[in-house]
Amino acid sequence: MGAPLEFYFDFASPYGYLASVDLERLASRHGRGVIWRPILLGAVFKITGVKPNLHHPLRGEYLLRDTVRFARLRGIPFTTPSSMPMSALAASRAFYWLDTLDALDAAGEGSGGGGGGDGGGSGRAVTLARAVFHSHFVEGRDLGPREAVAALAATCLGLDQRAVLAGIDQPEVKDRLRQETDRAIERGVFGSPFVFADGEPFWGADRLDQVDRWLDSGGW
Repeated sequence: MGAPLEFYFDFASPYGYLASVDLERLASRHGRGVIWRPILLGAVFKITGVKPNLHHPLRGEYLLRDTVRFARLRGIPFTTPSSMPMSALAASRAFYWLDTLDALDAAGEGSGGGGGGDGGGSGRAVTLARAVFHSHFVEGRDLGPREAVAALAATCLGLDQRAVLAGIDQPEVKDRLRQETDRAIERGVFGSPFVFADGEPFWGADRLDQVDRWLDSGGW
């Protein structure tokens, strides 16, 4: 197997959701894994000087049409949430809290605080990520409130909601999300989705065909 694909995204990004479905299919065809890395685009926008597409005249209206059309083309279920764009803070922190627990479990240390994983293509963190995307962009639910994220984690993973809320508030989890976002910026990530294939960067759900060809050919 080759190196896993690195998948940077914001949970609030409809193109991030659409790419997540296609990317896992693509990675599987090439025998690759996927490392999921949620970030907060708000921090990126402070550097690039842009704002969410939905807040742009004309561009926002186009996005609402294009995402539905893109999903229809790819055969991906999609609903435009009334809460779009939602806050991705709680979901992102919950992901990294679970990623830490997954890493500790994999190391045979049980489940507790501290430590830190490196994203991944399996485990509870990615299960929650898929559930957040599905709940928001298929069922139309607002996953911005921390209580909604905790309830979802309880439903899809059987976790205690109070434990999830406590995990979201851990200082080391907050630091991890900041570090992941800062590291993404250092690597040149400026949008969602952003995929690294063997170190080569590709921005946008409409670039996955290029990722596919890159993996097929070994690059060009």
